[in-house]
Amino acid sequence: MIFSKVLEQKEQLEQKHLHLLQILDSERQAKWHYVQQTEELTDEVKKLKNEVQSFFRGWLCRRRWKQIVEEYIRSDHAESMRKRNSIVFGMVECEEEYVKQLSTLVSVFLRPLRMAASSKKPPITHEDVNSIFLNSETLLFLHQIFMKGQLARMDNWPTLVLGDLFDMLLPMLGIYQEYVRNHHYSLQVLAEYKQKYHFNQLITRYEEKSICEGRSLETFLTYPMHQIPRYIITIHELLAHTPHDHVERKSLEFAQSQLEELSQIMHDEVSETENIRKNLAIERMIVEGCDILLDVTQTFVRQGSLTQVLCLCQDHSH
Repeated sequence: MIFSKVLEQKEQLEQKHLHLLQILDSERQAKWHYVQQTEELTDEVKKLKNEVQSFFRGWLCRRRWKQIVEEYIRSDHAESMRKRNSIVFGMVECEEEYVKQLSTLVSVFLRPLRMAASSKKPPITHEDVNSIFLNSETLLFLHQIFMKGQLARMDNWPTLVLGDLFDMLLPMLGIYQEYVRNHHYSLQVLAEYKQKYHFNQLITRYEEKSICEGRSLETFLTYPMHQIPRYIITIHELLAHTPHDHVERKSLEFAQSQLEELSQIMHDEVSETENIRKNLAIERMIVEGCDILLDVTQTFVRQGSLTQVLCLCQDHSH
Protein backbone atom coordinates (compact mmCIF):
# COMPACT_ATOMS: atom_id res chain seq x y z
CA MET A 1 0.00 0.00 0.00
CA ILE A 2 2.76 2.38 0.96
CA PHE A 3 4.80 1.32 -2.06
CA SER A 4 1.96 2.05 -4.48
CA LYS A 5 1.56 5.50 -3.01
CA VAL A 6 5.25 6.13 -3.44
CA LEU A 7 5.05 5.03 -7.07
CA GLU A 8 2.04 7.24 -7.59
CA GLN A 9 3.87 10.23 -6.09
CA LYS A 10 6.89 9.41 -8.21
CA GLU A 11 4.76 9.42 -11.37
CA GLN A 12 3.19 12.68 -10.31
CA LEU A 13 6.61 14.19 -9.70
CA GLU A 14 7.88 12.92 -13.05
CA GLN A 15 4.83 14.42 -14.78
CA LYS A 16 5.39 17.72 -13.00
CA HIS A 17 9.08 17.60 -13.93
CA LEU A 18 8.19 16.91 -17.55
CA HIS A 19 5.67 19.70 -17.48
CA LEU A 20 8.25 22.08 -16.03
CA LEU A 21 10.73 21.04 -18.73
CA GLN A 22 8.10 21.78 -21.34
CA ILE A 23 7.39 25.16 -19.75
CA LEU A 24 11.13 25.90 -19.59
CA ASP A 25 11.60 24.95 -23.25
CA SER A 26 8.60 27.05 -24.23
CA GLU A 27 9.98 30.01 -22.26
CA ARG A 28 13.36 29.57 -23.94
CA GLN A 29 11.73 29.58 -27.36
CA ALA A 30 9.65 32.61 -26.42
CA LYS A 31 12.77 34.31 -25.11
CA TRP A 32 14.59 33.53 -28.41
CA HIS A 33 11.66 34.94 -30.42
CA TYR A 34 11.58 38.03 -28.24
CA VAL A 35 15.32 38.51 -28.62
CA GLN A 36 15.05 38.07 -32.37
CA GLN A 37 12.15 40.54 -32.55
CA THR A 38 14.08 42.94 -30.36
CA GLU A 39 17.09 42.73 -32.67
CA GLU A 40 14.85 43.24 -35.73
CA LEU A 41 13.14 46.19 -34.06
CA THR A 42 16.55 47.59 -33.10
CA ASP A 43 17.62 47.38 -36.74
CA GLU A 44 14.36 49.01 -37.80
CA VAL A 45 14.88 51.76 -35.24
CA LYS A 46 18.43 52.30 -36.52
CA LYS A 47 17.17 52.46 -40.13
CA LEU A 48 14.36 54.80 -39.14
CA LYS A 49 16.81 56.93 -37.18
CA ASN A 50 19.16 57.07 -40.19
CA GLU A 51 16.26 57.95 -42.48
CA VAL A 52 15.11 60.69 -40.12
CA GLN A 53 18.65 62.03 -39.84
CA SER A 54 19.09 61.85 -43.61
CA PHE A 55 15.76 63.62 -44.11
CA PHE A 56 16.72 66.41 -41.73
CA ARG A 57 20.19 66.73 -43.23
CA GLY A 58 18.62 66.94 -46.69
CA TRP A 59 16.07 69.46 -45.45
CA LEU A 60 18.79 71.55 -43.85
CA CYS A 61 20.91 71.35 -47.02
CA ARG A 62 17.94 72.32 -49.19
CA ARG A 63 17.10 75.13 -46.83
CA ARG A 64 20.69 76.35 -46.83
CA TRP A 65 20.95 75.98 -50.62
CA LYS A 66 17.70 77.90 -51.02
CA GLN A 67 19.10 80.67 -48.84
CA ILE A 68 22.32 80.71 -50.87
CA VAL A 69 20.39 80.86 -54.15
CA GLU A 70 18.10 83.60 -52.87
CA GLU A 71 21.07 85.58 -51.59
CA TYR A 72 22.83 85.18 -54.95
CA ILE A 73 19.71 86.17 -56.90
CA ARG A 74 19.58 89.39 -54.87
CA SER A 75 23.34 89.97 -55.24
CA ASP A 76 24.95 92.60 -57.46
CA HIS A 77 26.83 89.88 -59.38
CA ALA A 78 23.62 88.06 -60.32
CA GLU A 79 22.01 91.33 -61.42
CA SER A 80 25.08 92.10 -63.51
CA MET A 81 24.96 88.64 -65.13
CA ARG A 82 21.25 89.06 -65.90
CA LYS A 83 21.97 92.36 -67.61
CA ARG A 84 24.91 90.80 -69.44
CA ASN A 85 22.80 87.90 -70.71
CA SER A 86 20.09 90.34 -71.73
CA ILE A 87 22.67 92.29 -73.76
CA VAL A 88 23.85 89.07 -75.42
CA PHE A 89 20.28 88.04 -76.26
CA GLY A 90 19.65 91.49 -77.73
CA MET A 91 22.86 91.27 -79.75
CA VAL A 92 21.81 87.92 -81.25
CA GLU A 93 18.37 89.30 -82.12
CA CYS A 94 19.95 92.35 -83.79
CA GLU A 95 22.33 90.08 -85.71
CA GLU A 96 19.41 88.01 -86.99
CA GLU A 97 17.65 91.18 -88.10
CA TYR A 98 20.83 92.49 -89.76
CA VAL A 99 21.32 89.23 -91.69
CA LYS A 100 17.69 89.49 -92.80
CA GLN A 101 18.34 93.05 -94.04
CA LEU A 102 21.45 91.99 -95.97
CA SER A 103 19.61 89.01 -97.40
CA THR A 104 16.84 91.32 -98.64
CA LEU A 105 19.41 93.68 -100.16
CA VAL A 106 21.04 90.82 -102.06
CA SER A 107 18.00 88.76 -103.06
CA VAL A 108 15.52 91.54 -103.83
CA PHE A 109 17.84 94.15 -105.39
CA LEU A 110 21.36 92.96 -106.23
CA ARG A 111 20.69 89.65 -107.98
CA PRO A 112 17.67 90.85 -110.00
CA LEU A 113 19.67 93.90 -111.15
CA ARG A 114 22.52 91.63 -112.20
CA MET A 115 20.10 89.65 -114.32
CA ALA A 116 18.66 92.86 -115.74
CA ALA A 117 22.17 94.04 -116.62
CA SER A 118 22.57 90.91 -118.76
CA SER A 119 19.37 91.52 -120.74
CA LYS A 120 19.23 92.78 -124.34
CA LYS A 121 18.28 96.27 -123.17
CA PRO A 122 20.01 96.56 -119.81
CA PRO A 123 18.73 99.36 -117.55
CA ILE A 124 22.13 99.39 -115.83
CA THR A 125 25.66 98.13 -116.51
CA HIS A 126 27.36 95.37 -114.55
CA GLU A 127 30.05 97.83 -113.54
CA ASP A 128 27.53 100.18 -111.97
CA VAL A 129 25.73 97.30 -110.27
CA ASN A 130 29.03 96.41 -108.63
CA SER A 131 29.57 100.07 -107.72
CA ILE A 132 26.21 100.28 -105.97
CA PHE A 133 26.39 96.93 -104.17
CA LEU A 134 30.14 96.63 -103.51
CA ASN A 135 30.86 93.70 -101.12
CA SER A 136 27.16 93.25 -100.23
CA GLU A 137 27.15 89.51 -100.94
CA THR A 138 30.42 89.04 -99.05
CA LEU A 139 29.00 90.87 -96.03
CA LEU A 140 25.92 88.64 -96.11
CA PHE A 141 28.04 85.47 -96.20
CA LEU A 142 30.29 86.77 -93.39
CA HIS A 143 27.40 87.62 -91.08
CA GLN A 144 25.57 84.38 -91.79
CA ILE A 145 28.62 82.56 -90.39
CA PHE A 146 28.88 85.02 -87.49
CA MET A 147 25.20 84.57 -86.64
CA LYS A 148 25.46 80.75 -86.74
CA GLY A 149 28.33 81.02 -84.27
CA GLN A 150 26.21 83.16 -81.96
CA LEU A 151 23.24 80.79 -82.13
CA ALA A 152 25.52 77.83 -81.38
CA ARG A 153 26.76 79.62 -78.26
CA MET A 154 23.17 80.16 -77.11
CA ASP A 155 22.86 76.37 -76.75
CA ASN A 156 25.45 76.60 -73.95
CA TRP A 157 23.32 79.00 -71.89
CA PRO A 158 23.82 80.18 -69.15
CA THR A 159 27.53 80.09 -70.08
CA LEU A 160 27.65 82.66 -72.89
CA VAL A 161 31.11 83.32 -74.33
CA LEU A 162 31.26 85.40 -77.53
CA GLY A 163 34.70 87.02 -77.43
CA ASP A 164 36.35 84.47 -79.72
CA LEU A 165 33.62 85.02 -82.33
CA PHE A 166 34.83 88.61 -82.66
CA ASP A 167 38.35 87.24 -83.10
CA MET A 168 37.00 85.46 -86.18
CA LEU A 169 35.20 88.58 -87.41
CA LEU A 170 38.01 91.12 -86.94
CA PRO A 171 40.31 89.95 -89.81
CA MET A 172 37.39 90.34 -92.24
CA LEU A 173 36.60 93.95 -91.37
CA GLY A 174 38.63 95.23 -94.32
CA ILE A 175 35.50 94.35 -96.32
CA TYR A 176 33.60 96.91 -94.27
CA GLN A 177 36.31 99.45 -94.86
CA GLU A 178 35.85 99.12 -98.62
CA TYR A 179 32.06 99.21 -98.30
CA VAL A 180 32.07 102.36 -96.17
CA ARG A 181 34.62 104.06 -98.41
CA ASN A 182 32.41 103.34 -101.42
CA HIS A 183 29.06 104.12 -99.79
CA HIS A 184 28.77 107.80 -100.79
CA TYR A 185 29.74 106.98 -104.38
CA SER A 186 27.24 104.10 -104.33
CA LEU A 187 24.40 106.48 -103.47
CA GLN A 188 25.57 108.94 -106.13
CA VAL A 189 25.48 106.27 -108.84
CA LEU A 190 22.06 105.12 -107.65
CA ALA A 191 20.74 108.68 -107.64
CA GLU A 192 21.93 109.21 -111.22
CA TYR A 193 20.25 106.01 -112.39
CA LYS A 194 17.02 106.85 -110.59
CA GLN A 195 16.67 109.83 -112.91
CA LYS A 196 16.10 107.31 -115.70
CA TYR A 197 12.43 106.39 -115.93
CA HIS A 198 12.73 102.65 -116.67
CA PHE A 199 15.34 102.07 -113.98
CA ASN A 200 13.33 104.01 -111.42
CA GLN A 201 10.23 101.97 -112.26
CA LEU A 202 12.22 98.76 -111.82
CA ILE A 203 13.54 99.82 -108.39
CA THR A 204 10.07 100.95 -107.32
CA ARG A 205 8.70 97.52 -108.19
CA TYR A 206 11.40 95.87 -106.10
CA GLU A 207 10.76 98.22 -103.17
CA GLU A 208 7.03 97.43 -103.21
CA LYS A 209 7.67 93.78 -102.28
CA SER A 210 6.31 92.87 -98.85
CA ILE A 211 9.70 91.76 -97.54
CA CYS A 212 10.97 95.35 -97.91
CA GLU A 213 8.27 96.59 -95.52
CA GLY A 214 8.11 99.97 -97.26
CA ARG A 215 11.86 100.61 -97.04
CA SER A 216 13.85 102.01 -99.97
CA LEU A 217 17.00 100.61 -101.57
CA GLU A 218 18.96 103.50 -100.07
CA THR A 219 17.83 102.40 -96.62
CA PHE A 220 19.12 98.87 -97.14
CA LEU A 221 22.42 100.19 -98.51
CA THR A 222 22.84 102.29 -95.36
CA TYR A 223 22.37 99.47 -92.82
CA PRO A 224 26.00 98.21 -93.00
CA MET A 225 27.21 101.74 -92.23
CA HIS A 226 25.78 101.45 -88.70
CA GLN A 227 26.91 97.90 -87.90
CA ILE A 228 30.44 98.57 -86.65
CA PRO A 229 29.30 101.40 -84.31
CA ARG A 230 26.55 99.07 -83.05
CA TYR A 231 29.12 96.39 -82.22
CA ILE A 232 31.24 98.95 -80.37
CA ILE A 233 28.28 100.04 -78.25
CA THR A 234 27.28 96.43 -77.53
CA ILE A 235 30.80 95.40 -76.48
CA HIS A 236 31.03 98.51 -74.29
CA GLU A 237 27.80 97.48 -72.55
CA LEU A 238 29.04 93.89 -72.22
CA LEU A 239 32.29 95.02 -70.63
CA ALA A 240 30.35 97.13 -68.13
CA HIS A 241 28.78 93.89 -66.83
CA THR A 242 31.77 91.56 -67.32
CA PRO A 243 33.95 90.90 -64.23
CA HIS A 244 37.65 91.66 -64.60
CA ASP A 245 38.50 88.00 -64.04
CA HIS A 246 35.97 86.80 -66.62
CA VAL A 247 37.26 84.33 -69.22
CA GLU A 248 36.49 86.61 -72.19
CA ARG A 249 37.29 90.00 -70.67
CA LYS A 250 40.57 90.39 -72.58
CA SER A 251 39.16 89.20 -75.90
CA LEU A 252 36.26 91.66 -75.62
CA GLU A 253 38.61 94.53 -74.76
CA PHE A 254 40.79 93.63 -77.74
CA ALA A 255 37.77 93.47 -80.06
CA GLN A 256 36.56 96.84 -78.76
CA SER A 257 39.93 98.51 -79.38
CA GLN A 258 40.17 97.04 -82.90
CA LEU A 259 36.62 98.07 -83.80
CA GLU A 260 37.10 101.59 -82.43
CA GLU A 261 40.33 101.96 -84.40
CA LEU A 262 38.65 100.72 -87.57
CA SER A 263 35.64 102.96 -86.97
CA GLN A 264 37.90 106.01 -86.68
CA ILE A 265 39.78 105.05 -89.86
CA MET A 266 36.52 104.57 -91.75
CA HIS A 267 35.18 107.88 -90.45
CA ASP A 268 38.32 109.71 -91.58
CA GLU A 269 38.29 108.00 -94.97
CA VAL A 270 34.61 108.76 -95.51
CA SER A 271 35.17 112.40 -94.55
CA GLU A 272 38.21 112.69 -96.83
CA THR A 273 36.53 110.93 -99.76
CA GLU A 274 33.35 112.97 -99.41
CA ASN A 275 35.42 116.15 -99.16
CA ILE A 276 37.23 115.37 -102.44
CA ARG A 277 33.97 114.52 -104.22
CA LYS A 278 32.30 117.73 -103.06
CA ASN A 279 35.29 119.76 -104.22
CA LEU A 280 35.19 118.01 -107.60
CA ALA A 281 31.44 118.68 -107.89
CA ILE A 282 32.04 122.40 -107.20
CA GLU A 283 34.94 122.47 -109.66
CA ARG A 284 32.69 121.07 -112.42
CA MET A 285 30.15 123.85 -111.75
CA ILE A 286 32.77 126.50 -112.53
CA VAL A 287 32.78 127.21 -116.27
CA GLU A 288 36.52 127.64 -116.66
CA GLY A 289 37.36 125.17 -113.90
CA CYS A 290 39.40 125.81 -110.77
CA ASP A 291 42.79 124.18 -110.30
CA ILE A 292 42.87 125.02 -106.61
CA LEU A 293 39.88 122.76 -105.94
CA LEU A 294 41.76 119.86 -107.55
CA ASP A 295 44.27 119.99 -104.71
CA VAL A 296 43.41 117.11 -102.31
CA THR A 297 44.55 119.21 -99.34
CA GLN A 298 41.66 121.64 -99.87
CA THR A 299 38.94 121.10 -97.28
CA PHE A 300 35.23 121.57 -97.86
CA VAL A 301 33.91 123.71 -95.01
CA ARG A 302 30.24 124.34 -95.65
CA GLN A 303 27.64 124.73 -98.35
CA GLY A 304 25.48 127.81 -98.80
CA SER A 305 24.63 130.82 -100.95
CA LEU A 306 27.46 132.97 -102.22
CA THR A 307 26.88 136.72 -102.39
CA GLN A 308 29.20 138.92 -104.39
CA VAL A 309 29.75 142.32 -102.83
CA LEU A 310 30.85 145.15 -105.10
CA CYS A 311 32.73 148.03 -103.54
CA LEU A 312 32.54 151.36 -105.45
CA CYS A 313 35.35 153.66 -104.44
CA GLN A 314 35.37 157.33 -105.55
CA ASP A 315 38.20 159.80 -105.16
CA HIS A 316 36.99 163.16 -103.74
CA SER A 317 39.05 166.26 -104.67
CA HIS A 318 39.22 169.04 -102.13
